[in-house]
Amino acid sequence: MPTERVAVAGATGYAGEELIRILLRHPSVRLTSLAASAKWDRPVPLAQVFPRFAGQSDLSVESLDPVRLASSCDIALLALPHGVSLEVVPALLQAGRKVIDLGGDFRLKDPSAFTQWYGTPHTQPALLAEAVYGIAELSRELIAKARLVANPGCYATSVILACAPLLHAGLVERESIVVDAKSGITGAGRKAEPALMFGEMNENLWAYKVNQHQHAPEIEQALLPFGKGQPVSICFVPHVVPLNRGILSTIYLRTPKAVTWEQVRAIYQEAYGQAPFVRVRGQNQWPKIHDVAGSNYCDLGFAVDERKRLLIVSAAIDNLLKGAAGQAVQNLNLMAGWPETAGLL
Repeated sequence: MPTERVAVAGATGYAGEELIRILLRHPSVRLTSLAASAKWDRPVPLAQVFPRFAGQSDLSVESLDPVRLASSCDIALLALPHGVSLEVVPALLQAGRKVIDLGGDFRLKDPSAFTQWYGTPHTQPALLAEAVYGIAELSRELIAKARLVANPGCYATSVILACAPLLHAGLVERESIVVDAKSGITGAGRKAEPALMFGEMNENLWAYKVNQHQHAPEIEQALLPFGKGQPVSICFVPHVVPLNRGILSTIYLRTPKAVTWEQVRAIYQEAYGQAPFVRVRGQNQWPKIHDVAGSNYCDLGFAVDERKRLLIVSAAIDNLLKGAAGQAVQNLNLMAGWPETAGLL
């Protein structure tokens, strides 16, 4: 496989750290540049920022400069706070680089929706139509041809992978899909906030942004094509749990008529039988966060209540990998024409 020069911006966050770890062992990647906040006033050796990488790379983390970043790479992976990529992506594309954005800046196609859910105006609306929403299992061909990929949100990834095949098959109702999701603390990013302190998190559990989380419109938008073009409506309740990493999303769906476990299994098998990172559990076997932590897998388990016409699906992922860095590298592999699993197994 040919080698590509790859840069990471947002290198000091949790997702950025995972990107570095994966890319340093990727057989076809030459990691050429690491950037962080523009507030960094001098380059700092990577091993000083993350001692775990001592002896693995002589790169330094530098302040974020779009022009310098573009000159250093063929493909850039941006793990930046929401809104920052809007300032960086145009310079990269103008220089002929490909971009995978791990933030939310290019996920929503409607710029007014971005303003509503992220609280800031969208300054690059022309790029929204071009950006490809990057769930590899559902959009391989589009991702392979893209120059700008919007990496999906972590919660969104788990819910979309669980629901898309069922909606496409007409097996479940589009309205009143209820999602109960739980995420580890790294989903909040590497920042100091009172609610994220050990004394607050330990032995605790709470819901937040109840039906107001920015991944809700992202999920509904992504599922729209699978609902035969008809709107999909979800009630989304995320929770934070005292774990370092991992997401478990349990989804409650109504079926228009009674269905069997075997019918659901066949639908998932048709959708994901050739997908290397989606694993469908057997009957009465439920996904666990421990089974996916540290991996790029999404594990799905489900149960059917034929009498109540109710289908319950549970999806487990690592929020930093399949929900962020791992999925970004999966998209990188498709964009570069490499095997989808390169660097991820």
